[in-house]
Amino acid sequence: MGQEISTIEFSAEDYAVFQAHLRQETALLGKMLNSGNFDDQAHVTGFELEAWLLDHNHFPAAINTTFLERINNPLVVPELSRFNIELNGTPQSLQGFALSRLEAELSNTWRRCLHVAHELEATLIMIGTLPTLRNADLCLANISPFKRYVALNEQVLKARGGHPIRLDIQGRERLIVSHHDVMLEAATTSFQVHLQAPAKQFQRYFNASLLLSAPLVAIAANSPFLFEKSLWDETRIPVFEQVANTGDDAQSGAQRVSFGSGYISTSPEECFQENLACYPVLLPINFHGEASELQHLRFHNGTIWRWNRPLIGFDAEGTAHLRVEHRVMPAGPSIIDMIANAALYLGTTCFLANMTAPPEADLSFETARDNFYLAARHGLDAQLKWLDGKQYNVRDLLLDELLPMAAEGLKMLGIAQEDSHRYLGILRSRALTGLNGAAWQRAYIDAHGRDFFRLTAAYLEHQYSGMPVHEWAI
Repeated sequence: MGQEISTIEFSAEDYAVFQAHLRQETALLGKMLNSGNFDDQAHVTGFELEAWLLDHNHFPAAINTTFLERINNPLVVPELSRFNIELNGTPQSLQGFALSRLEAELSNTWRRCLHVAHELEATLIMIGTLPTLRNADLCLANISPFKRYVALNEQVLKARGGHPIRLDIQGRERLIVSHHDVMLEAATTSFQVHLQAPAKQFQRYFNASLLLSAPLVAIAANSPFLFEKSLWDETRIPVFEQVANTGDDAQSGAQRVSFGSGYISTSPEECFQENLACYPVLLPINFHGEASELQHLRFHNGTIWRWNRPLIGFDAEGTAHLRVEHRVMPAGPSIIDMIANAALYLGTTCFLANMTAPPEADLSFETARDNFYLAARHGLDAQLKWLDGKQYNVRDLLLDELLPMAAEGLKMLGIAQEDSHRYLGILRSRALTGLNGAAWQRAYIDAHGRDFFRLTAAYLEHQYSGMPVHEWAI
């Protein structure tokens, strides 16, 4: 969905042609996987960071078109709303000081973005849900002026039979709102980590990503408030699921945004077969090119937002690769916090994927899914079931099990020991203090009252300092 499209008008023939290409390419994918056409060596990572543009009153500033023209950086691209942008990282081979390189590049890009925002009398913030966001900000007047977003809005509403999107979240408080467009999706911003894994091991890496989604969303949680309501620690999760699910998949029981339907049992082809069988085509854009480029398959996959999404890409030489897009973590609170989160994900995934016995055999998919929603709701206070069948406080699980696994996994990848110690040390301190972004925001409101402008100002000041969140004063 990151690429622009040429039209927003679609005919029955467009759908039929797209569907035919999709069936052909899905069948071809199986042959390509069986023939060893995919990269079976590299471990590579990258990221996407969604951020907010703010005015001097800490309200969203709908200026991304002007901002993007002025910054003119291919790593900085538009998002659904005019007050959001996306920053991308250059893919890094997972060895040596890869994590430090990711941090340095993101820091440089972020500084440049801040400079351009200040020239436009605005600023930027990295946070899962913006405390000062108003329901009125999420209107079609603030949708980014690109055909793909207009078409997405029209097709989602068409699939819903014109019925409004209803958001109903029961957290510490309850929020109920209705919208006649998809702009509620712009209420959530994330830090998405990509992990390219060897094709022959992809099943293991993907399943490990599912297992780890719960502890990752717990330690990274940074979205406790929306429209001045106290909800889940990671409110992004129910918001995105309720907003982007179209209702056109009811017959199959599939949801456009979900934790998925199960582990991969034999081949990543299973996910794409499910895409074909269970998800109606949303945007029938017909591409020119060879079937082996899998353009229709990849575009259709881009309209299905699993929290762990399998992706297919091609390198500069045209070699296909598989990667996991790990979508569970929110933006913020600081750059070093996000790179630390990435270190935990990358290291622990590698460790679990290379265990002699697949760990998913000891934790059912249903339990992994239940863990995920418990962690999104309760953050670092969540109680999760683990591989031995016992229940643990997620902080103890992180300290006793996952951080040692991550250290070993990063070592297996060849990550420099200095990087491993630095980033995993930040997570150890966060787990010991119990202070992630969500906990800090809640503690600030408890200490200073329900002043969400003051909360946002204090959060921004700390974010500018570059310190990890467990060191932020309340």
